[in-house]
Amino acid sequence: MDIQQISDELEIAALLHRYARAVDTKDWDLYRSVFTGDAYIDYSTSGVVAGSLEEVVEFFRGDFSALVTMSMHYITNIEPEIDGNTARVRAMFYNPTLIQGMPELCTFGGYYNHDMVRTPDGWRSRHLREEMTWTLNSPKGVQD
Repeated sequence: MDIQQISDELEIAALLHRYARAVDTKDWDLYRSVFTGDAYIDYSTSGVVAGSLEEVVEFFRGDFSALVTMSMHYITNIEPEIDGNTARVRAMFYNPTLIQGMPELCTFGGYYNHDMVRTPDGWRSRHLREEMTWTLNSPKGVQD
Protein backbone atom coordinates (compact mmCIF):
# COMPACT_ATOMS: atom_id res chain seq x y z
CA MET A 1 0.00 0.00 0.00
CA ASP A 2 1.48 3.35 -0.99
CA ILE A 3 1.14 6.74 0.68
CA GLN A 4 -1.46 7.97 -1.85
CA GLN A 5 -3.72 4.98 -1.21
CA ILE A 6 -3.44 5.42 2.55
CA SER A 7 -4.22 9.12 2.19
CA ASP A 8 -7.22 8.41 -0.07
CA GLU A 9 -8.63 5.80 2.30
CA LEU A 10 -8.29 8.11 5.29
CA GLU A 11 -9.96 10.97 3.41
CA ILE A 12 -12.83 8.74 2.28
CA ALA A 13 -13.36 7.50 5.86
CA ALA A 14 -13.39 11.12 7.10
CA LEU A 15 -15.98 11.99 4.44
CA LEU A 16 -18.27 9.18 5.63
CA HIS A 17 -17.86 10.31 9.23
CA ARG A 18 -18.77 13.85 8.17
CA TYR A 19 -21.86 12.42 6.44
CA ALA A 20 -22.95 10.74 9.69
CA ARG A 21 -22.41 13.91 11.72
CA ALA A 22 -24.33 15.99 9.18
CA VAL A 23 -27.38 13.71 9.22
CA ASP A 24 -27.38 13.26 13.00
CA THR A 25 -27.03 16.99 13.71
CA LYS A 26 -29.35 17.94 10.82
CA ASP A 27 -26.67 20.21 9.40
CA TRP A 28 -27.77 20.26 5.77
CA ASP A 29 -24.96 22.57 4.61
CA LEU A 30 -22.46 20.07 6.01
CA TYR A 31 -24.47 17.28 4.34
CA ARG A 32 -24.16 19.08 0.99
CA SER A 33 -20.36 19.20 1.44
CA VAL A 34 -20.22 15.39 1.26
CA PHE A 35 -21.61 15.30 -2.30
CA THR A 36 -20.97 16.70 -5.75
CA GLY A 37 -23.53 19.27 -6.89
CA ASP A 38 -25.03 16.81 -9.37
CA ALA A 39 -25.18 13.87 -6.95
CA TYR A 40 -28.02 11.36 -6.99
CA ILE A 41 -29.01 9.97 -3.59
CA ASP A 42 -31.24 6.94 -3.14
CA TYR A 43 -32.79 6.06 0.23
CA SER A 44 -35.67 4.15 -1.36
CA THR A 45 -34.90 0.85 0.41
CA SER A 46 -35.89 2.56 3.65
CA GLY A 47 -39.10 3.83 2.11
CA VAL A 48 -38.10 7.47 1.78
CA VAL A 49 -36.69 9.81 -0.83
CA ALA A 50 -34.53 9.23 -3.91
CA GLY A 51 -33.45 12.15 -6.05
CA SER A 52 -31.03 14.99 -6.57
CA LEU A 53 -29.00 16.43 -3.71
CA GLU A 54 -31.37 19.39 -3.41
CA GLU A 55 -34.49 17.18 -3.47
CA VAL A 56 -33.07 15.05 -0.67
CA VAL A 57 -32.05 18.09 1.41
CA GLU A 58 -35.56 19.54 1.04
CA PHE A 59 -37.06 16.23 2.20
CA PHE A 60 -34.72 16.12 5.20
CA ARG A 61 -35.46 19.73 6.15
CA GLY A 62 -39.18 18.97 6.18
CA ASP A 63 -40.47 15.50 7.01
CA PHE A 64 -37.23 14.03 8.35
CA SER A 65 -36.42 16.86 10.74
CA ALA A 66 -39.98 16.90 12.08
CA LEU A 67 -40.25 13.14 12.64
CA VAL A 68 -36.75 12.07 13.65
CA THR A 69 -35.97 13.45 17.08
CA MET A 70 -32.61 11.66 17.43
CA SER A 71 -30.34 9.51 15.30
CA MET A 72 -26.81 8.25 15.84
CA HIS A 73 -25.16 6.78 12.73
CA TYR A 74 -22.23 4.43 13.16
CA ILE A 75 -20.39 3.81 9.88
CA THR A 76 -17.93 0.91 9.89
CA ASN A 77 -16.21 -1.68 7.69
CA ILE A 78 -15.38 0.91 5.04
CA GLU A 79 -14.26 -0.85 1.85
CA PRO A 80 -13.02 1.55 -0.83
CA GLU A 81 -12.03 0.34 -4.29
CA ILE A 82 -10.00 3.25 -5.60
CA ASP A 83 -9.18 3.58 -9.30
CA GLY A 84 -7.31 6.82 -9.91
CA ASN A 85 -9.75 9.68 -9.36
CA THR A 86 -12.82 7.52 -8.79
CA ALA A 87 -13.79 5.09 -6.07
CA ARG A 88 -16.57 2.67 -5.25
CA VAL A 89 -17.11 2.49 -1.52
CA ARG A 90 -19.21 0.09 0.51
CA ALA A 91 -19.63 0.73 4.24
CA MET A 92 -21.86 -0.75 6.93
CA PHE A 93 -24.19 1.44 8.96
CA TYR A 94 -25.92 0.93 12.28
CA ASN A 95 -28.41 3.63 13.20
CA PRO A 96 -30.45 3.78 16.42
CA THR A 97 -33.19 6.39 15.95
CA LEU A 98 -35.99 8.00 17.95
CA ILE A 99 -39.02 8.71 15.79
CA GLN A 100 -41.82 10.95 17.00
CA GLY A 101 -44.85 8.90 18.01
CA MET A 102 -42.93 5.62 18.29
CA PRO A 103 -42.88 4.15 21.83
CA GLU A 104 -39.50 2.43 21.39
CA LEU A 105 -36.12 3.11 19.88
CA CYS A 106 -36.01 2.11 16.21
CA THR A 107 -32.81 0.62 14.85
CA PHE A 108 -31.72 0.37 11.22
CA GLY A 109 -28.78 -1.41 9.61
CA GLY A 110 -27.31 -2.05 6.22
CA TYR A 111 -24.83 -0.66 3.74
CA TYR A 112 -24.05 2.65 2.10
CA ASN A 113 -22.82 2.23 -1.46
CA HIS A 114 -21.07 5.31 -2.82
CA ASP A 115 -19.60 6.19 -6.18
CA MET A 116 -17.01 8.83 -5.36
CA VAL A 117 -14.87 11.19 -7.34
CA ARG A 118 -11.76 13.15 -6.41
CA THR A 119 -12.42 16.90 -6.73
CA PRO A 120 -10.19 19.93 -6.13
CA ASP A 121 -11.80 20.00 -2.65
CA GLY A 122 -11.14 16.31 -1.96
CA TRP A 123 -13.25 13.18 -2.33
CA ARG A 124 -17.00 13.65 -2.83
CA SER A 125 -19.87 11.25 -3.37
CA ARG A 126 -21.65 11.58 -6.70
CA HIS A 127 -24.04 8.69 -6.06
CA LEU A 128 -25.22 7.18 -2.79
CA ARG A 129 -27.44 4.12 -2.66
CA GLU A 130 -28.56 3.06 0.78
CA GLU A 131 -29.07 -0.68 1.10
CA MET A 132 -31.25 -1.24 4.16
CA THR A 133 -30.84 -4.88 5.19
CA TRP A 134 -32.58 -4.99 8.56
CA THR A 135 -34.66 -2.97 11.00
CA LEU A 136 -35.87 -3.39 14.56
CA ASN A 137 -39.05 -1.68 15.84
CA SER A 138 -39.38 0.21 12.57
CA PRO A 139 -42.42 2.34 11.76
CA LYS A 140 -44.99 0.98 9.35
CA GLY A 141 -43.78 1.33 5.76
CA VAL A 142 -40.09 0.90 6.56
CA GLN A 143 -38.53 -2.43 5.70
CA ASP A 144 -38.65 -5.01 8.52
